[in-house]
Amino acid sequence: MTPPITIVYYEDNRELREGISFLIQATPGLELLGAFPNCRQVQDDLRGLQPDVALMDIDLPGISGIDAVPIVKAASPGTQIMMLTVFDDEDKIFRAIRNGASGYLLKHTAPADIIAAIFDLSRGGSPMTASIARKVLLHFQQPPPSPAAQPDDYRLSARELDIIKGLVAGYSYKLIADELHISIDTVRSHIRSVYDKLQVNSKTEAILKAMREGLV
Repeated sequence: MTPPITIVYYEDNRELREGISFLIQATPGLELLGAFPNCRQVQDDLRGLQPDVALMDIDLPGISGIDAVPIVKAASPGTQIMMLTVFDDEDKIFRAIRNGASGYLLKHTAPADIIAAIFDLSRGGSPMTASIARKVLLHFQQPPPSPAAQPDDYRLSARELDIIKGLVAGYSYKLIADELHISIDTVRSHIRSVYDKLQVNSKTEAILKAMREGLV
């Protein structure tokens, strides 16, 4: 039997926190490990709980959700982070992505779509509200800097470029593994190397950097 996807949730609005928490708890295949009104204990929370997914508001008392993202990644590297917020300005979107968030949803997202996004995130996807995805695409459709970076600039191997192409195409880790006839663990190993060479912290940031600099 497949283990449930484990989740922690950070949201200071009690009504929303309780509503989303109930939704998660009522969904087969998901397990809520904790729901918190702030990020003051986020490092200890993540070290102890090691969840698969963290849902993160931005406008939290004390430590903002954006500032908490790298703390989460340091304490629990395997945790995938999705912002769930009212903010749709580019500064916050790209700061969250640069810090390591892999998904970005607005709070008006339908409950069923939030649940679907959690499953997508756990499978290696990068779910975004449509308007957020459009902002990201428009930003990276701007003319690339000149001269454009070359793969050699980052010492990327041919296999790592294949991995990046799969990510840009929206493939899950499993599909990339199947296409390249390698194991999922090998895919993850290559992705860690890609992150290190590109100096990024998340799959979304790797995709955006590869697209902007013409690496694929």
